[in-house]
Amino acid sequence: MDATQVDPLVGQVLDGRYRVESRVARGGMATVYVGRDLKLDRIIALKVMHQHLAQDEEFVRRFIGEAKAAAALSHPNVVAVYDQRVDGAYVYLTMEYLPGRTLRDLLNERGRLPVEVAVNIMKPVLAALGAAHRAGVVHRDVKPENVLLTTDGQVKVADFGLARAETDNKQTKTGVIIGTVAYMAPEQVIAGRSDVRSDVYAAGVLLFELLTGRQPHEGDSPLTVAYKHVNDTVPLPSSLVPGIPPRLDAVVTAATSRDADSRPGDANHFYALLTDPSLAVPAPAPQQERPHNATAVLHNPAPGGRESHTGILPPVHYDTGPSGGDQVLLLDRIMHFVTGRFVLVTLGVIASMVIGWATWYQVSGQYDHVPKIIGVPKGEAINTLNDQGISFKLGKADYSDGQGVEKGDVAAVDPGVGTKVKPGEAITLVISLGRRPKEIPNVANSSVEEAKDRLGKAGFTKFDVTYAPSDSIPKDKVIKTDPKAGKDASPDETIKIVVSNGVAMPNVVGRLKDDANGWLGTFNLRLNIQFTEGEDRGKRANEVLSQTPPPGTPLKQGDTVTLVINKENCFLGQFNPPWCSNNANNPDDDDSVDDQGNKRIPRVVGRPVAEAQQRLQQRGFNVVIQHSDGGAGSGTVQRSDPAEGNRVPQGTTITLWD
Repeated sequence: MDATQVDPLVGQVLDGRYRVESRVARGGMATVYVGRDLKLDRIIALKVMHQHLAQDEEFVRRFIGEAKAAAALSHPNVVAVYDQRVDGAYVYLTMEYLPGRTLRDLLNERGRLPVEVAVNIMKPVLAALGAAHRAGVVHRDVKPENVLLTTDGQVKVADFGLARAETDNKQTKTGVIIGTVAYMAPEQVIAGRSDVRSDVYAAGVLLFELLTGRQPHEGDSPLTVAYKHVNDTVPLPSSLVPGIPPRLDAVVTAATSRDADSRPGDANHFYALLTDPSLAVPAPAPQQERPHNATAVLHNPAPGGRESHTGILPPVHYDTGPSGGDQVLLLDRIMHFVTGRFVLVTLGVIASMVIGWATWYQVSGQYDHVPKIIGVPKGEAINTLNDQGISFKLGKADYSDGQGVEKGDVAAVDPGVGTKVKPGEAITLVISLGRRPKEIPNVANSSVEEAKDRLGKAGFTKFDVTYAPSDSIPKDKVIKTDPKAGKDASPDETIKIVVSNGVAMPNVVGRLKDDANGWLGTFNLRLNIQFTEGEDRGKRANEVLSQTPPPGTPLKQGDTVTLVINKENCFLGQFNPPWCSNNANNPDDDDSVDDQGNKRIPRVVGRPVAEAQQRLQQRGFNVVIQHSDGGAGSGTVQRSDPAEGNRVPQGTTITLWD
């Protein structure tokens, strides 16, 4: 009977949204299904955790945290995580569904790949890992089973960060470490810790396997393979497949160095070495084989492989699948000697192993070392400490002048970096407030470059230049800073420099002469305003008919402005315009309301402000007074907005400038 027919989850709808349609694979941590998002009507993949893990509150907590980190990754070569949910007994992820096969399927079918194909597959794999490393996410389980090859030719990496949840869970419960032994870096075997360089090691092993069709370290038991990762150097790919370029040999050797510090710093560096022939591949540090009495956790198997070596691991059954693979239990602190399965070694070797393990436990297992987190952002430092199981507390934040530490970074740690601390002993983090505040100098009326120079000499290095109009500060000169001159600010803060973009010529056409003249006089630019006379019987006397320069033209000190003013055109007779003084319909007397409910604004320019305000209010207008020079004002109306003589709705606010 087909597995999907007996799976109780198939056919169910999780959270009222995700319908489980069929089972794809079962792994060591979860079962993968094809499903449908009923809300968005799209096919998705569902990764449902095994029940024994879903019942573990600590595992669920870690799993959710890692799922959030994985979901934050957005990269074309990363399998997208859409959502993380808990529905009753089911803890699951919804992910991008990608029809295709895994890289393991391709290797099983074809064996080793041509150099060009291998490199072209590694490029997107490293690009995906590089994006994760930039975001502070470590994959921890790089292997062919987690590389997907889609039917349209894409290469995508799956299960970012999810291995950590299971690893942490096992460490908490049993004091051991989980990993896929064929791709496990030496530091994972020895200390159970991983970082981006562990991903680099696994990717180096993956590249070796693509080029040669086999894994670099093979053995008849997981213990044997783990021992080789710790003690043996990965061979050159060309030693197995002649014709592989020497540069690829060098790249694989650098990536799989047993010394983590000798590897490329992260997947981005690995990608650059693989794709840029101009970059020199660093030579790994000399790596000597461990002596038999070294304090290593894994000891050299005796000749004969599986038939005669000391067993640390009892036989364990592991599931296989997209997230499973050959996962192996390592570094169990309870030493197992299984009779009938392994040949006993000499008493001397046993004694050496016990002494070595005891020394390691006392020196390494009982203490942690404060990591290098000075200058690291607070959040990243806390993640590092959590990863290493080191307790911490936050001390009083302080300034960090002269340390090259920015605001929000770790400025100090007590005890210091490298110090040994016992498990549970809390270290103190001091977070930087940035550099100590300094007084901002006055840079008004200077050029932008002059302002930056003066601010730089005062200790400020971050600037944001913006522009604003000014009728008193010349164009391209600094108006002010924000925070303003005389205030204190940290040199880590950005200082806004506000620069004048000058004054633009307004549109005064349609205004009366005195109104336009008063408006231009508020700019404090000592403009040369000239008037010429024109005639338009349809316009009011003294109304501006045209202007030079046109609206929007930048103005500067002493510019000439020419206004054409309509001459007096009122005569005796009934055909005069309504605003003529000898006509009953002049603005001062016309208090009528037209069909649209509009009233005419009476003459106010040249009148005392109080009188003009009263006249406007009597006609039902609201009034706002503005002082042209920013001071107390002249007491006489210079202009109005809207201009006098216009018809506007009752209740309109009229601004008077004095």
